[in-house]
Amino acid sequence: MPSRLGALAFLLLASLISCATATEAPPPTDPAAMHAFVNDLLARMTLKEKVGQLSIAGADRKDLQQLIRAGQLGGTNGVLPGQDVLVYTRKMQQLAMQSRLKIPLWFMGDVNHGFRTIFPVPLALAATWDTAVVERVQHAAATEATAAGVDWTFSPMVDISRDPRWGRVVEGAGEDPFLGAAMARAQLHGFQGNNLAAGDTMMATAKHFVGYGAVEGGRDYNATYLPRGLLHDVYLPPFHALVNTGVAAVMPALTTLNDMPSTADHRLLTGLLRQRWGFGGVIVSDYDAIPELQQHGIAASPAEAARLALAAGVDIDLHSGTYLAQLPALVRDGTVPMSEIDDAVRRVLDAKYRLGLFQDPFRYGNATLAQRVTLSPAHRALARRVARESMVLLKNDRHTLPLTPQQRIAVIGPLADDRQAMLGQMSAEGQPRDVVPILEGIRAAAGKAVAVTYAQGVKVNSRDDSGIAAAVQAAEAADVAVLVLGEDEHLIGEGHSRSRLGLPGRQLDLAKAIVATGKPVVVVLINGRPLSITWLHDHVAAILEAWVPGDEAGPAVADLLFGKANPSGKLPMTFPRDVGQVPIYYAHLETGRPWDPATTVSRHYTTHYVDVPNTPLYPFGYGLSYTRFSYGHVHLDSDRLKAGGVLHASVRVTNIGDRRGSDVVQLYTRDRVASVSPPVRLLKGFRRVTLAAGASQEVRFTIKPADLAFYRGNRGMGTEAGTYDVYIGGDSRATQSGHFALLAGAAPAKVNTRAMQARPSTR
Repeated sequence: MPSRLGALAFLLLASLISCATATEAPPPTDPAAMHAFVNDLLARMTLKEKVGQLSIAGADRKDLQQLIRAGQLGGTNGVLPGQDVLVYTRKMQQLAMQSRLKIPLWFMGDVNHGFRTIFPVPLALAATWDTAVVERVQHAAATEATAAGVDWTFSPMVDISRDPRWGRVVEGAGEDPFLGAAMARAQLHGFQGNNLAAGDTMMATAKHFVGYGAVEGGRDYNATYLPRGLLHDVYLPPFHALVNTGVAAVMPALTTLNDMPSTADHRLLTGLLRQRWGFGGVIVSDYDAIPELQQHGIAASPAEAARLALAAGVDIDLHSGTYLAQLPALVRDGTVPMSEIDDAVRRVLDAKYRLGLFQDPFRYGNATLAQRVTLSPAHRALARRVARESMVLLKNDRHTLPLTPQQRIAVIGPLADDRQAMLGQMSAEGQPRDVVPILEGIRAAAGKAVAVTYAQGVKVNSRDDSGIAAAVQAAEAADVAVLVLGEDEHLIGEGHSRSRLGLPGRQLDLAKAIVATGKPVVVVLINGRPLSITWLHDHVAAILEAWVPGDEAGPAVADLLFGKANPSGKLPMTFPRDVGQVPIYYAHLETGRPWDPATTVSRHYTTHYVDVPNTPLYPFGYGLSYTRFSYGHVHLDSDRLKAGGVLHASVRVTNIGDRRGSDVVQLYTRDRVASVSPPVRLLKGFRRVTLAAGASQEVRFTIKPADLAFYRGNRGMGTEAGTYDVYIGGDSRATQSGHFALLAGAAPAKVNTRAMQARPSTR
């Protein structure tokens, strides 16, 4: 990222300035020294300085610099598109070093799929089912962000969602808590590494605690109602996994959970998160969530909102200024005990200490490093690789893909030459000029010998169809049409829920017109949620789900279309046939009157629709390849699992096609009989394997009793003796199976939230 000469000179000069804190900090690796340092600093702070540490203000606050210089602000946002972030964070930190106690600021913001180099969105990252590559992505993002002075990200979002109408599914890992927890841990390791004080790691935030992904009607900010079993079995596990792995911060949901706003829920934040789970990090409110307690109807005034949030356990007020304005008076009149303030401030100072800010307030701004890593060739190569891995081949009739040499190609659609849409809604410092659009990627891959024409056809969400005729002409003159359709940044993400899941605008009309030419049609989907694309599935030759792929959109799509790489992504969310099926997910409960498509008797009194099948268009875990894989019989090394024991399940996977490829081997379990109705199956393990044509590999999973724990009502989390089926295959419909008995007394309480590791057999 080249910087202006003046800005660089400013930074070099600033780096020579000594700005030591009032008390020199010992190394951040010594907990006893940290506590002594923090207690000493806390004892010398005024009430306003303490409350300031519990507040984050935005760049839009008029008295921002005065608050910082007075030592009455804990931090400010560092993700500011259009700003030179490195210059800005350095300048603000210098102001903090002019304060009485010289307590350093921290700088934060949403860095959820890249900082300046933009990678695929988190839902797409989950579609890789590759935790190692996801960790690399978030470490690359952390490296770029910290080089610009940003040391805290409000990521990862680990909300489970089974309703694709909700716009924020794009920020999460989909519908399954097991996959969600695995992806959450991978992101956390990428952001925080093994040492928060390292110069290339940053604080991460688990959000939104909890149930935000289950908002009623799929409408953002709506109410959530979750029975305890669903809460503990589905929505809490990714958060618990992050707390167990050492996440530095947690952000409560903006929404209500069972009639109580999470921002004011003492039982949730203090009772469960702090006391039962032992979380010792900081709890930061969502943007303006504290004053919104008045809108929720549980606070009559800003003062009451501040009191409720702090008492519930919220350490930091994000943006609203409510703590700054209300807490000093509340402490002085005895409404809020000083001990509550001190406890929260101590957690804030501990976190800053662990970041190494007291040793060096400027450790996270490095102009030389920023120039070397930002948009580096290595980061762009990683962006291209992960985009390829994330894309899911949904259909490929008659081997339409990969495209053959010398085919004339018509690239058509509103997203084919759109750079901004490839970045998504929440792309930190990403710039459209850095994006390689899909049209450009196809042209570069096709070379000069192949004719590639382009027609936009329609816009993403417009009723204007005047361009369809030109698109039809382009298709008629070509051998194959590549339609790039879907959603842009105005239709996905926060505040962008949809009541329909079809293609917006006149895009389906465009698709119908192109299909009517009789030419083979390949659809590339750009979207941030599962869509209802039944007509496309029934009429086009091939469909590639590309999600929101980031800077390397064009090269990644072209790599797959032309066969330079083999599709290997798998769906992290179920695709419905129709929005009327929503919520639809693989881990549903069976009913007393299940639908059996093979039965013709008494169908009227079974669970079904009269106008659409029960089954999804594409199931969870699904994804095709240019090769094919076969699965052998499931082998269990025992038919019994005892307390404290382990059981190994294995299967031989063979590439029976004619080219190298990767598949995601997935293990599911089913509890045949339980004290509460069990899901039809649950993901309990997965592993990506890459095999040459004709090659085989035995994949082995380890199952422990704690992996089978579930919420048992008043008896809490635990296991029950009984018979379990094990399914292993390439998606959630896997049929190869075995079974075993879980014996009584196995793992009565504690849940193992770590993903089961699959490994090749050494036999």
